[in-house]
Amino acid sequence: MAKKTTDTKPSGVSAQAKPLPKSVSADGRTVRTIRAPLTQNPHAVRDTREKVLEVAIGHEVRAFRKKLGITVADLAAATDISLGMLSKIENGITSPSLTTLQALSRALGVPVTAFFRRFEEERAAVFVRAGEGVDVERRGTRAGHQYNLLGHIGANTSGVVVEPYLITLTEDSDVFPTFQHAGMEFLYMLEGEVVYRHGSNLYPMKPGDSLFFDADAPHGPEELTQLPMRYLSIICYPQNSTP
Repeated sequence: MAKKTTDTKPSGVSAQAKPLPKSVSADGRTVRTIRAPLTQNPHAVRDTREKVLEVAIGHEVRAFRKKLGITVADLAAATDISLGMLSKIENGITSPSLTTLQALSRALGVPVTAFFRRFEEERAAVFVRAGEGVDVERRGTRAGHQYNLLGHIGANTSGVVVEPYLITLTEDSDVFPTFQHAGMEFLYMLEGEVVYRHGSNLYPMKPGDSLFFDADAPHGPEELTQLPMRYLSIICYPQNSTP
């Protein structure tokens, strides 16, 4: 039996409008959904002003001030710097003198060098050659699931930890649909077939299929349809939480 396709169009949309994004429901039907537009352009280049020393200093001044729970007016009174000048400093519009930086450091209780931290901070990257990932132990390991960690960056400027795994299941693997942890998870099928459970829903997945979900709900492979099976699992969670 052919799959039913349901098209929903908002009123006022012309025939020239781009088709709405598709998604697959738990019962296998293809539906079209209306989503809010994404605010971040994945191909955008960050304003080069972020690399300028003035912007880095301003970011740190604002961060230290907010950490103390004081207003710009409070800081102005403590440093004898005008509100207008402090606003320009925090927004990276002007370059503060050494005397101004010393006054800010005394008022905020940090060394002068703390204002340059963001400017000098290295951005980490991890490169893993094919076959050189690190095999790790996770709960599914006892069920015969092989976890190959493809990279890991701990503390970083984003505040988010991302763990990318290449997961392999073979004839020796068991089903294990009871994972549950903090954060979000993204799966992308590379080889084989599986029926994957998320909460009370089942998703038959083949190579090229993906599943993105809230990992707080019980989830995992419910039925190993075709083995061997390999898929990417990318888990994201806040730095200060435990996955």
